[in-house]
Amino acid sequence: MVFGLGKKTHLPAREDALPGRAERPFEVDPTHVVLGTPIEGPWPHGSEVIYVAMGCFWGVERIFWKQDGVVSTAAGYMGGYTPNPTYEETCTGRTGHAETVRVVYDPEKTSPELLLKAFWENHDPTTANRQGNDIGTAYRSAIYWTTEGQRLAAEATREAFQKVLDDNGFGQITTEIRSADDAGPFYLAEDYHQGYLHKNPGGYCNHGPNGMTCPVGIVRQDQLPSQQDIAPPA
Repeated sequence: MVFGLGKKTHLPAREDALPGRAERPFEVDPTHVVLGTPIEGPWPHGSEVIYVAMGCFWGVERIFWKQDGVVSTAAGYMGGYTPNPTYEETCTGRTGHAETVRVVYDPEKTSPELLLKAFWENHDPTTANRQGNDIGTAYRSAIYWTTEGQRLAAEATREAFQKVLDDNGFGQITTEIRSADDAGPFYLAEDYHQGYLHKNPGGYCNHGPNGMTCPVGIVRQDQLPSQQDIAPPA
């Protein structure tokens, strides 16, 4: 992650966002480096897609490519205004995007509830625009759903996890939950971000369980975030 760039703590207005460009300015390997499946499709008939944002997408993608029933994952940018943004642009906070992972899954082998369990348990959804040392709107918590079942699961699991947080003395969930149509297009991140922690096994990861169950990934604000033993890049 690039520290000191994504410091904006409020989203830009559409008219103030960076202009972007009509086409993606880089090439991406079409095959998932871990799963061996297409990053952009086509995927098996019946596959469903959900988009999740929970801080640095390096760790997020690894969490989800390990989940049973997941067909493919991809790191990218979503929820903002700038068309075809770059990583550097997104880190400024001036595109409006969150670092997001597209999760393609087989609904016969897993469910939105199980995937969202991993979502809630592996980050802190109570810190607006921040995960550990990563600060800025690009690191906000979000779920962008594509089916009614996903919407219902997002709302139900949020409610369930909030009770666990309340019982343990934590704050209110700030996670943005809205449809993918409303959030806008998902733009793939640069090729080196795809499967980053597979390509760089010792790379920076700011995700991990916190011990609570839906529940797991929250630390009090006077404690160090999980996995800080791995130093971020200079």
